[in-house]
Amino acid sequence: MRDFYGTALANPLMLGTAQYPSPAVLEAAFRASGAAVATVSLRREAGQGQSFWQIIKGLGVPVLPNTAGCHSAREAITTAQMARELFETNWIKLEVIGHADTLQPDPFGLLQATEALAADGFEVFPYTTEDQVLAARLLDAGAKVLMPWGAPIGSGLGLNNRYGLRTLRAAFPDVPMVIDAGLGLPSHAADALEMGFDAVLLNTAVAQAGDPVAMARAFALAVQAGVVARRADPMAPRDMAKPSTPVLGKAWL
Repeated sequence: MRDFYGTALANPLMLGTAQYPSPAVLEAAFRASGAAVATVSLRREAGQGQSFWQIIKGLGVPVLPNTAGCHSAREAITTAQMARELFETNWIKLEVIGHADTLQPDPFGLLQATEALAADGFEVFPYTTEDQVLAARLLDAGAKVLMPWGAPIGSGLGLNNRYGLRTLRAAFPDVPMVIDAGLGLPSHAADALEMGFDAVLLNTAVAQAGDPVAMARAFALAVQAGVVARRADPMAPRDMAKPSTPVLGKAWL
């Protein structure tokens, strides 16, 4: 598994910390997931208080603050600077939202913020689309990780543009990539890892499940399956049938 700015993760699952029924359920679900990174919104943490922050620190995993809810480069940059001071990390999941309904990233603001934050010593995880041109620009701006969306945030639709994601993965084979947003089922996570992505990030699929702890366990199993399947070099799809029983040796009547 590729590392992320020099940090190797024992598990390809990154899990968000929002929308859980209670802090106790959050902690239990996170531990059941085996996730290697906890994502935290600066705005959400500020509203939760010290007890929430103690839970996050107690998880014993790296924290990836995000700029959720920011709609301009300037707003995202300011939020990132505040997050670095509060969480004491140079990691930042950079979100610059450009569309109110789909929550699609604003490519222009995202690129501007990435360039400014990378120059300021941040290790940027940009939430982006599967656009290869934008990906190349983000890497040129200083990002060393890409986080393409699977589908709109919170939609649970899975991998909407499989062709786009496959070609993005193939175009930048050495760049660590995390599928971020839109995953709703454990099978979606396994699918992303089988496709060759290095990790998945999700939140709503676990937090808003009827049983978040059970769903977290399901995702833990799914990411393991996805990694093992990828390493096993799965067969390529075929357009036509191919018999599994050879014709050689068949009795002709």
